[in-house]
Amino acid sequence: MNGRNGNTSDSRDVIVVGAGPTGLLLAGDLAAAGIPVTLVEKRRHEISNLSRAFVVHARTLEQLDARGLADELEAKGRPLDRINLFGRFSARLDTLPSRFNHLLVIPQYEVEKVLERRAVEAGVRFRYETEVTAVEQGAGAGSDAGSGTVAVEVRGPAGETDRLTAAYVVGTDGHRSAVREAIGLPFPGKSVIRSVVLADVRLDEKPAEVLTAKAVGDAFAFIAPFGDGYYRIIGWHRGRDVPDSAPLDLDEVREITRLALGRDYGMRDARWMSRFHSDERQAPAYRVGRVFLAGDAAHVHTPAGGQGMNTGLQDAANLSWKLAAVLGGHADPALLDTYEAERHPVGKAVLRSSGGIVRLAMAKHPWALVLRAALTTLANLLPPVRTRVIGQVSGLGYKYPAPRGAHRLVGTRVPDVTLTTGRLHEALRGGRFVLITPRATDRPYAHGDRKDRLAVARWTSDRRTTVLVRPDGYVAWAAEDADVATIEAALTAALGAAS
Repeated sequence: MNGRNGNTSDSRDVIVVGAGPTGLLLAGDLAAAGIPVTLVEKRRHEISNLSRAFVVHARTLEQLDARGLADELEAKGRPLDRINLFGRFSARLDTLPSRFNHLLVIPQYEVEKVLERRAVEAGVRFRYETEVTAVEQGAGAGSDAGSGTVAVEVRGPAGETDRLTAAYVVGTDGHRSAVREAIGLPFPGKSVIRSVVLADVRLDEKPAEVLTAKAVGDAFAFIAPFGDGYYRIIGWHRGRDVPDSAPLDLDEVREITRLALGRDYGMRDARWMSRFHSDERQAPAYRVGRVFLAGDAAHVHTPAGGQGMNTGLQDAANLSWKLAAVLGGHADPALLDTYEAERHPVGKAVLRSSGGIVRLAMAKHPWALVLRAALTTLANLLPPVRTRVIGQVSGLGYKYPAPRGAHRLVGTRVPDVTLTTGRLHEALRGGRFVLITPRATDRPYAHGDRKDRLAVARWTSDRRTTVLVRPDGYVAWAAEDADVATIEAALTAALGAAS
């Protein structure tokens, strides 16, 4: 095969490997910004209903809202405004400082559907049933290089081979990432839970809660609705440490569910059952030269807290605008180094929080049960502790590192504030920066070739802070009572000089 998908390449091409939620969001963002994108996927073209993720958290919903997708998913899913853990810790989500003051219960495949449609409409080139066999970085592949290419060797559905070249490659190809292996990055960590059972079943009794989860003694069970009459059951029993390949029948799933939840809800008609093990792993780097990792290719966690898919989508939102800015000639390639600097600590924090939840859930010894009771009681009694826990799980509580001497807002998430032109998330659509100025300011800053990459709005209050919001919704720069020259300098630093 020749052409831009074969032996030659546009110097602005990006190859994304893996068509899960992370890859679909990233590829769609890049294509919408005018960057040629090829998305390579080992599986055939289908969106499976066997995915494990069922929860979309507030910060992810905000990112989807900035792409005009959140309302569609909200209409399909079921909001949950309270979470409960261990029968002791309870937190209201309707107090979250977000338009999405809840978590959304919706199967991962519904998220993939809207992201795939957007990617197709934006012009992403898909290559399904295509497996990556090698990655080779050429000259100029260093982290600060402004030129150079990376080549990807692939094998198609009939065994045919091809060589794709691009400016950058992003591996979003999951736990067993071929891209991560090809660039020689280890994936240190360990299996935390073995022989977790999965089953998609019908239930004669409808659970009282949207999400049902509980650990009792040696058993844990979780129930979530698909919305089509089937429910996903996830169960684990401490005494059944068997290989993932061991046979599984519905009686075993029923027994685990009864032990943990006190009943099996009349489960029947299993359309799919399987075992899996849950790992905690993180790549030591998210970038090697012109190759990046995101989502499960970079980090995997236990399912506790439902943070896996959400963390991957937020990886993609962080990386996409930076790649678009560099490949569009509007930013120095050094901007790409901030992806790892910002997202690696978040991945590490998610490993800690999800791991902490699952270890508390698995507590068996009396001292561990006492510790769990003490920690959950403390979280209930101390609002700052509860706020921190919910902030991490929802994704709203993370702040990115800021340069020394920067304004205190730099690196913080900006809520969906109402501006003189409408909501912030609406202004962010199209991958734009948003400059928010005091009401008294009347200078038209969106001039020259920046007009399609910059929206300008004013506070509806008398606030004197001028804030430049990045396309991913975090503060790039801020200042109090800034003059025109200071604002212009900040715009030039973030978006390049206006022509």
